[in-house]
Amino acid sequence: MVRRYWRLLGIQLKASGLLALQYRADFFTEGITSLFWTFTALAPLFVVYGERSVVEGWGFAEALLVVGWFTLLQGILEGAINPSLTGVVDHIRKGTLDFVLLKPADAQFLVSTQRFLPWRAFNVLTGLGLFVYAFAKLGHGPSVTGVLASVLLLGTSTLLLYSLWILTVSAAFFVVRVDNLTYLFTSIFDFARWPSSVFQGVARGALTIFFTYVIPLALMTTFPAQAMLGRLPLPALAGAVVGSAAFAWVARRVWLRSIGHYTSASS
Repeated sequence: MVRRYWRLLGIQLKASGLLALQYRADFFTEGITSLFWTFTALAPLFVVYGERSVVEGWGFAEALLVVGWFTLLQGILEGAINPSLTGVVDHIRKGTLDFVLLKPADAQFLVSTQRFLPWRAFNVLTGLGLFVYAFAKLGHGPSVTGVLASVLLLGTSTLLLYSLWILTVSAAFFVVRVDNLTYLFTSIFDFARWPSSVFQGVARGALTIFFTYVIPLALMTTFPAQAMLGRLPLPALAGAVVGSAAFAWVARRVWLRSIGHYTSASS
């Protein structure tokens, strides 16, 4: 069963790659545009750290690791998660989700892998480049345990992003148009470019709690950066793993319940 789904994923990736290569000029143009937007995301960091050397316990190079994680996850979100799941909204609106539900495979898997944007891999490479630059500024590299913990957190962060997006898209079964919700989610995700401790002074730290437990942006970018720096406590690492698994379980249950409200084109 697992081998079958890996084969299906390979087919979907190959199809997306061939589609992107049909328009080679667009492929490279979009890649360059992605790099441009990544560097503009660094502008606020240079402005803030141009006035002070440390912000809430984070130096420039350390905060750069958070931006690196934000950039890497943004590449995953816009290259692998967003393109596929936004197509679900069109299927629901047109009543054509039948063609997915009738296929002999899990519907959530099929809608989650129907389209990829390969040029967003530039964001992933840029994120890795920011990691290298940040540790060069720090004068040392991450520890082996830090690397292993951050790799584990990459998996949990991707799972959290995917689960939150599934929850957002599932709303389309009830309200059909979720454009405002997707824009809101994207806007909120922009806060992940900053270390979560930066928000401690806002409303007595209410935003820090919100971005850790309600919409866990801190688990996606701040925790992995802390792991690379060797500052992440083991209970926090365990909490991130358990929290991502809980979000995935909730998202799966919501998806299954939402399908029950789907009205097909033949109804």
